[in-house]
Amino acid sequence: MRKSPKSSRRDKAKREFAPLYIVETIGVSRKFDNNKIGEYIQLGREENMANVATTERAPATPEEVWATLDRVAKYHEEFVKWRKDWEERQVEADKRRDEEYKERKEEYEKHKEEHERWRERFEREKAESDKKLDRVSKNMGGINHSLGQLVETLIAARLWEKFSAYPYNLKRAYQRIPVYNEKNHTLTDIDILLVDGEWAMAVEVKREADNIGDVDHHVGRMARIKKYPPAEVVGKKLLGAIAGGVVSPDVRDKAHEAGFFVLELKGESVDLLPPPDGFVPSEW
Repeated sequence: MRKSPKSSRRDKAKREFAPLYIVETIGVSRKFDNNKIGEYIQLGREENMANVATTERAPATPEEVWATLDRVAKYHEEFVKWRKDWEERQVEADKRRDEEYKERKEEYEKHKEEHERWRERFEREKAESDKKLDRVSKNMGGINHSLGQLVETLIAARLWEKFSAYPYNLKRAYQRIPVYNEKNHTLTDIDILLVDGEWAMAVEVKREADNIGDVDHHVGRMARIKKYPPAEVVGKKLLGAIAGGVVSPDVRDKAHEAGFFVLELKGESVDLLPPPDGFVPSEW
């Protein structure tokens, strides 16, 4: 029985594209190597071309069909083997990643513990250092206070003799005289107060007189003493002086400009620093 033209064309298409159909439907997934899949497809297409050429010459014999199927089966076998190798490599790669992650995690935890131990040690040592620093600061404060008192004592001894060139007879000396306001609140105090029947001199003592701001503070102190005079100052003319274990030139000049006498400790004695020409002591 003779086949119709439509049936002949359909059979011809099956023969031409049968290898390609087999290759492209053997379970190839997108996740596999595109180059490898392309090789299989290219091989199938070459078979198609050969079949087309053969079909144009004569129908394929059973032997030729079986030979084509054998080649396709071989391609499929190679692909299955490649797929298995790829999956094994993926399993091995996943295993290595898991082991690397585990090692990094363990290393992180180790460093974290070391950091915590170091931080605790640092905080502990810092607390101990702060305590030692506080003790040293207190000791230094006590030493500074003691040195200040020593300077005051050395300067106060026979201080009145330093003003023999002036019409003062300041033989009475007092130390640490407080100054109160009308509410009996302490405004300031006088380090050394020298008095006689007519005069009173408020002496500010500094261990190191090297800040010209101390001169301005003493000017303000003199105004408060004048406004709220202690009993020893009431009714007397008020003079001022600045004395120090060391007196800088800037403080000396500033004090003379303000009308203060300036005294400096020299060993166990005290020197009255010579004032500039035209110096007139200020009176409050």
